[in-house]
Amino acid sequence: MGDVLAGFHATWEFESDSVLIRFERGIRSPKLFQALGERRIPHEAISAVNVAPGKRGTVVLHAVPRAGADPLMEAAAGQLKDGSDPYRLVLPADRETLADYYADELRPLVSGGREEAPERYLVAAPEGPMQFKAYDGKAAFDGKAVSFRWFWTGASSAKWKAGDQSFPVSDLAGVEWRSPELFEGHLRLVRRDPPGAAGVQADQDPAAVVFGLGYGPVHESLPFAAAVLGALRSAPSSSSGASANGLAQAAGGSGRRDPADIAERIRHLGELHEAGLVTDEEFSTKKAQLLAEL
Repeated sequence: MGDVLAGFHATWEFESDSVLIRFERGIRSPKLFQALGERRIPHEAISAVNVAPGKRGTVVLHAVPRAGADPLMEAAAGQLKDGSDPYRLVLPADRETLADYYADELRPLVSGGREEAPERYLVAAPEGPMQFKAYDGKAAFDGKAVSFRWFWTGASSAKWKAGDQSFPVSDLAGVEWRSPELFEGHLRLVRRDPPGAAGVQADQDPAAVVFGLGYGPVHESLPFAAAVLGALRSAPSSSSGASANGLAQAAGGSGRRDPADIAERIRHLGELHEAGLVTDEEFSTKKAQLLAEL
């Protein structure tokens, strides 16, 4: 096709086998679009194409993603607002005829509502390394493992007892992302073995970080979840990988930690001990582990 259609916040380039979406980085563009930059969507990753009236004198060209074709949309699981949906191109209403034209051109090329999920992702996952700050900890992904490092100001005593966590991709079965714009937003890793504790709230689960106001925003946490899913789909399962439990340093090396950080963690551990939330044995063991990192 080789044509270009420019709308609000994005430009679609129609190519012979795909649609290349280039997102604007302007201050008015959704932060998720700015973070994504551009995405190539193969025709086979699209199940349908629609044109419908939008808000305030606009029309929307919507390429409906095929289930299981895009790790970003799989992670989002229908939680994105329309304004942050990367498969929607918003145009002035007077360009409806042009939108209809491109929709008609695309329809014979797409998968046509095929229900079965593809064996692999057809749309490339965001690339790492990646990291973001949640309410109770910092999440990092280096392409091989996800690490959670807890914040003493937000992490629950259950997470402090468990210690910082590292999860090799080969030990994971999936990722659960609940938008920070919704109640109880979080990112939870689903483990192969041992499986995650069913019914445990995210703020008590060492395999999850919870979001809060200003922590874990969509444009950081969603591409993060999609990147992990992308790596997970291509990684072999492992029954002998590093344990997902116990103390592990956040991604980025095995160097010594800041003594001030260790001192602060020991102080908080002491508060938990005085409050009766940590036993004498747990306090002594954890304190020894922290001191060993100096």
